[in-house]
Amino acid sequence: MDRLRAFEVFTTVVSRGGFAKAAEALDTSPANVTRYVAELETHLGARLLNRTSRRLSLTEAGEALYERARAILDEIAEAEAAASANVAEPRGRLRINAPLSFGVRHLAGLWPQFMARHPKVELEISLSDRVVDLVEEGYDLAIRISRGGSQAHVARKLATSRNIVCASPDYLKAHGTPTTPDELATHRCLAYSYTAMAEDWRLTHQDGREASVRMRPVMYSNNGDTARAAALAGQGVIWQPTFLIGEDLREGRLVRLLPEWSLPDIDVLAVYPSRRHLSAKVRLMVDFLAEAFKGTPPWDR
Repeated sequence: MDRLRAFEVFTTVVSRGGFAKAAEALDTSPANVTRYVAELETHLGARLLNRTSRRLSLTEAGEALYERARAILDEIAEAEAAASANVAEPRGRLRINAPLSFGVRHLAGLWPQFMARHPKVELEISLSDRVVDLVEEGYDLAIRISRGGSQAHVARKLATSRNIVCASPDYLKAHGTPTTPDELATHRCLAYSYTAMAEDWRLTHQDGREASVRMRPVMYSNNGDTARAAALAGQGVIWQPTFLIGEDLREGRLVRLLPEWSLPDIDVLAVYPSRRHLSAKVRLMVDFLAEAFKGTPPWDR
């Protein structure tokens, strides 16, 4: 059995979601695909896939093999690219995770530009506000919005975003405009659940004074756009980063509250597991993103 070919067939079945689609992608027959997977299972003495008439799922052994086999195939692609005199740029899959709202608003337009420059690199983009485990889940790179950076991985700062407390004009007309942190605590709050400050808002005055405000959320959401939509509809007060609400503030759809008080800024980071053996495609992407976000970020212009 050609194990590398079997790995390629197996990972393609998983990524494409079926034997027929894998056969099409690999330009072979479904029977050949089935044979390779069966031989691989026999060789390993373990079932890799659960098959039903409607769906395909990985077994525990299949999940473990999939991540490692894919990494092996990507490393081989990198080695071939480095050894080939007529290949000028990297190739292979580049798996990236990014927050949902930031990814849609500020990254979606950049991927085609990168693809046009580096057509041999295959992008796999996953958008989620959950903090993924880069190593365990097999990501090459993650874009994270963070105040504390990353102690477990290497992080390169791409940009900064301010956090702003705000509400819609309709909400303020109906409920009044708070002028102190204590007054803010009496208002309806729309909370972002993926933060330690969902209920306890810690503000700093421009003269250095600090205030901790205990809010009473009427809604929790793990996505900033959901909280933003509720705020635009006049349902409460939010704090959100300017990469999400910058245009709303400029257009007057949201109004900044307590402008002499501020929340800590947050950084947009490119995070990857290690500087050692950093692949060329990861380095290219990090440099590309750093160039795209240099200077004043688009949400604060």
